[in-house]
Amino acid sequence: MSWRLKVNHHTGLRYTEPVSASFNEARMTPADGGGQLLIAHELRTSPSARVQSYTDYWGTTVEAFDLHESHTVLDITSSSVVETSVTTPLAATVTWDDLKDEAVSDRWCEYLRPSRYVDDARDDPNRAELLAALAAYPRPADAILAAVSAVEDRMTYTPGFTTVFTTASEAWAHGAGVCQDFTHVTLSLLRPLGIPARYVSGYLYTGSGDVGERVTGESHAWVEVWDGDWHGLDPTNGRVVGEGHIIVARGRDYADVSPLKGIYAGGHSESLGVTVTLTRLPR
Repeated sequence: MSWRLKVNHHTGLRYTEPVSASFNEARMTPADGGGQLLIAHELRTSPSARVQSYTDYWGTTVEAFDLHESHTVLDITSSSVVETSVTTPLAATVTWDDLKDEAVSDRWCEYLRPSRYVDDARDDPNRAELLAALAAYPRPADAILAAVSAVEDRMTYTPGFTTVFTTASEAWAHGAGVCQDFTHVTLSLLRPLGIPARYVSGYLYTGSGDVGERVTGESHAWVEVWDGDWHGLDPTNGRVVGEGHIIVARGRDYADVSPLKGIYAGGHSESLGVTVTLTRLPR
């Protein structure tokens, strides 16, 4: 079963004084492939800029643009229509020995190592006992589900408690955070076990599922784990990735998937905030 969803993502920056030039990258284009179909996409900027697209190292579509006219506000709107699907179930046949195979560890080495916001939980005494319990499960699939459950039990969803710079170890110590923190913590538990795991950013439709229903949402994050194939799990909501999840970017952690980043010449900046609306469309 698949859903057709329309997503509008509005964001931008306001500057304290006129900016003479800015160079920007937007990662707001939904992925096309792997069970998701991108039907339409448009990125609009104000001031208007010529947008050039390329695919980054992690397979994410990046829209790059620069401005060379004086401006005090940068306004960006991304509009897309996609068809989504449900993730496939975890493979019960993959063993720990399968994951230790050099062909697996070499291919997915970058999703097995610590990264900027994902530490190695083996170095944290507060997670050592949990890691030992996860490693004792008979199959990787069991350990993956147990790790997601442990994060759900430990962490409390608390907006404003953390920032985009909060690490997995800090979030675990606090026991609170948002979807980004739930995802980083889950990755910190899976990678030391030899389970390839990556960060996924996108959107989550939280409506009833009625065709035509429009809901206000936000950017969302979850994990994908490899056990013979990639499978999506949403630790923030304790569920598998389903029709309401729209994939935009993948990487090692948030640093690889930031929706908007760049450099500019001028005064200080502040975010205009993020507004996301999602609508289920008829197929």
